[in-house]
Amino acid sequence: MSTDDDMSNSPFGAPIAVTRGDAVAPLVVLLHGRGSRETEIMALADALPPELSYAAVRAPLAEGSGFAWFANRGIGRPVPGSLRATMDWFNAWLDGIAPPGRPVLLVGFSGGAAFAGGLVLDNPERFAGAAILYGTLPFDAGVPTVTARLAGVPVFVAQGEHDHVIPRELLDRTWQYLTEESGAPTIARRDPVGHGIATGALAELSGWLGERADHIARHGFPGREPARWPVLPEGLPYRAGPRPRVSVTIPRQQLTDNSPPELQEKLFARLGALVGVDTGPSVISVPGARGFMLTHAPTTGPAQAFLVPRAREFAHLHPGHDGSLHIALPVGMAADAIRHGWAVAHPLAGIRLTPGMVLVYGPRDERELDVVTAIVSTSHAWATGKFTPAAA
Repeated sequence: MSTDDDMSNSPFGAPIAVTRGDAVAPLVVLLHGRGSRETEIMALADALPPELSYAAVRAPLAEGSGFAWFANRGIGRPVPGSLRATMDWFNAWLDGIAPPGRPVLLVGFSGGAAFAGGLVLDNPERFAGAAILYGTLPFDAGVPTVTARLAGVPVFVAQGEHDHVIPRELLDRTWQYLTEESGAPTIARRDPVGHGIATGALAELSGWLGERADHIARHGFPGREPARWPVLPEGLPYRAGPRPRVSVTIPRQQLTDNSPPELQEKLFARLGALVGVDTGPSVISVPGARGFMLTHAPTTGPAQAFLVPRAREFAHLHPGHDGSLHIALPVGMAADAIRHGWAVAHPLAGIRLTPGMVLVYGPRDERELDVVTAIVSTSHAWATGKFTPAAA
């Protein structure tokens, strides 16, 4: 056990934590459930990647024989002032163990999931990712849950189909926000279990943590530059109506409100006519998807401007029953496209694929055709080096 004497003036006292690993590797912070303690959640590390470092922190509020992260208004409903106080206490400890430059991933179970969600929603730039296991985000508790709040921050969410501990409406709200509105590249799964971690979910979490850490080691953290669209001087308009339904599993596809076939063909013709573009079967998507490759133009943009750098594929159009596209964008512009209702993050963005990979909904009319063309044209300009986010 270790304590941090520098926090002796905290209203909660110095944190108590169990740690494993060195002080250099990405740090995975394990956050236990309500009424539990840090030694119980630390056992998870035995099933997680050994090359990472781990810390399990004891929540500061005593509750029976265990501990809690915040005062509760009901299961998963933190008192805002209490959540704020414990987040400030936790962040002060975290700054000591993980100074700037050291990636931090949060893994929270049950009440710890709500606390992890509060931390990442409060300061998304601080964290490399978060796993929300069998719990809810802290809605209506003083942290922002606006559209695209978590753009560029990968999230892993696991829930039990038979969980009777966390209210179903909060589990559903968490699922919907993370997979549609948050902007987070989200791996989401529900298993036929109750309020406990399914074996398959734990195995997938382990793989997700390892791949996220590897992606960071190879590519670092992208910044969120201001979104200024080179061919849309007034900025992106908002897309009319509710978001279409999109599959949560991979391959990701648009399921409702699809683009008419004639507009899909107009879009394909416009994008195929961009400078230096060749079209052909996508090298990464489903059969029938048509890729846009820069085989006849210099590709001075960064590797992250491509879905498949070796093939120079920066975008592809899905088959006619779908009509959506996958494209690569800078993270800030991906967030803007999500915020304005034109896109949703790809689950593997920042895991195996470029951090700004999004699914752009297919156009439903001529006005939307112009906007979608402008969005994809920006991806093309980034890949060719004619556009850089910082200079936009």
